[in-house]
Amino acid sequence: MDLLANLGLGLATATEPVNLLFCFAGVLLGTLIGVLPGIGPTATIAMLLPITFGFEPATSLIMLAGIYYGAQYGGSTTAILINLPGESSSAVTAIDGYQMARQGRAGPALATAALGSFFAGTVATVLIAVFAPPLTAVALKFGPAEYFSLLMLGLVASVALAHGSVLKALGMIVTGLLLGLVGSDVNTGAQRFTMGFPELADGLNFVAVAIGVFGIAEILRNLENETDRDVMVKKVTNLFPSKADFKAMAWPVVRGTAVGSILGILPGGGAILSSFAAYTVEKRISKTPHRFGKGAIEGVAAPEAANNAGAQTSFIPMLTLGIPANPVMALMIGAMIIQGVQPGPNVAIEKPELFWGVIVSMWIGNLMLVLLNLPLIGLWVRLLTIPYTVLFPAILTFCCIGVYTVNSNAFDLFTVSAFGLLGYVLVKLDCEPAPLLLGFVLGPMLEENLRRAMTISRGDPMVFFTRPLSAGLLIAAALVLVVVFLPAVRAKREEVFQEEG
Repeated sequence: MDLLANLGLGLATATEPVNLLFCFAGVLLGTLIGVLPGIGPTATIAMLLPITFGFEPATSLIMLAGIYYGAQYGGSTTAILINLPGESSSAVTAIDGYQMARQGRAGPALATAALGSFFAGTVATVLIAVFAPPLTAVALKFGPAEYFSLLMLGLVASVALAHGSVLKALGMIVTGLLLGLVGSDVNTGAQRFTMGFPELADGLNFVAVAIGVFGIAEILRNLENETDRDVMVKKVTNLFPSKADFKAMAWPVVRGTAVGSILGILPGGGAILSSFAAYTVEKRISKTPHRFGKGAIEGVAAPEAANNAGAQTSFIPMLTLGIPANPVMALMIGAMIIQGVQPGPNVAIEKPELFWGVIVSMWIGNLMLVLLNLPLIGLWVRLLTIPYTVLFPAILTFCCIGVYTVNSNAFDLFTVSAFGLLGYVLVKLDCEPAPLLLGFVLGPMLEENLRRAMTISRGDPMVFFTRPLSAGLLIAAALVLVVVFLPAVRAKREEVFQEEG
């Protein structure tokens, strides 16, 4: 009964006219940036953070969430039509989706992606509603030592699941943690790492760092790599899949949803890994694996269901524990902090309308996406012809205006420029910036819980090992780190990310 009452509260919040409007705006914008290759939800959400300041917290998170899972839908359109994934999690969809388009079956491929994503999104929403409350209840029993250990496990797991070199990912985490220390000490008020700039007394502006590392750096990278786009299909017809198509895609969608729901919770690129894992599972269990890569509808259905389920279940640790599973969730936590909402298990108790409103809005948003994507495919196809050189000046201007309006401080423009250059350099050095942002967001939380635990234990570091749950989490973090450095695991990990790319 409590679940039904909570869902009723969430439905009342999600169906408020302003929240419905911004849910629609979020999924529409998410689809748009998913369709346009090279922008991505992380950069878009980072750019849009400033305009959410005037919104209610629930409205802000509903719109930002819609952008995230909406991008998973939009990314499949370019993957199928031009063999260029709009979103990295749609890279696997391109393998068979583009081949289906070449065979004149772009319509069924796009419909399969949309319907599979809707089913997965619905299941993931139910899972969040069912599992979030008990996880919140457990998290409320956590002390500072347990939270510190949990944060350590999250950081280590994000290193294990990051692209490229483990050592580079570790370096990015450490860099992010150090950047999180800039500002005034919470206990003493002493300034740290401010280099004499009074503007840094309150720390680095989260919005400026996020927009710089993801938004500006992404613009520079895409200008460098801009190529002509060869749209395979100018007009899409025969959208509705046949009876045989439905039969072939049914179980792959179910299996993809299961894989994505599990992997999406893990810190790192849950949605990305989910799509790859789901494709691998389908190919392994298929009686005709030779069809994969040549237009198998299962190769579209499974990864699309998986990436959408993974995108939505990544909200579970963010909503219940206040721990981001990926860079987008880190931005969502940043949005909550900006709105004056302290992320963590208390959100469900102190702000139930926010907690349940976001959950219910996901199902409403998924329904909007199905109704949006299929009729508007012709519009998305035409948008693919817009040159990136036309888009980037508008995006850059919007970024600068957004950053400046946060504090009306010109120093933030220098910050965003510096981090934009840093983000671009990191890309050129094959260093993924996502762990840096995770470290930056989690750093202050890690320090706060470390100091609390040490204060309670009167300086005894054994407090992290004498409490069973804390010790278990630290042991798990150590095991993950050891395992990822094993030669066999490292080789397999490199193979996974190579195939994914």
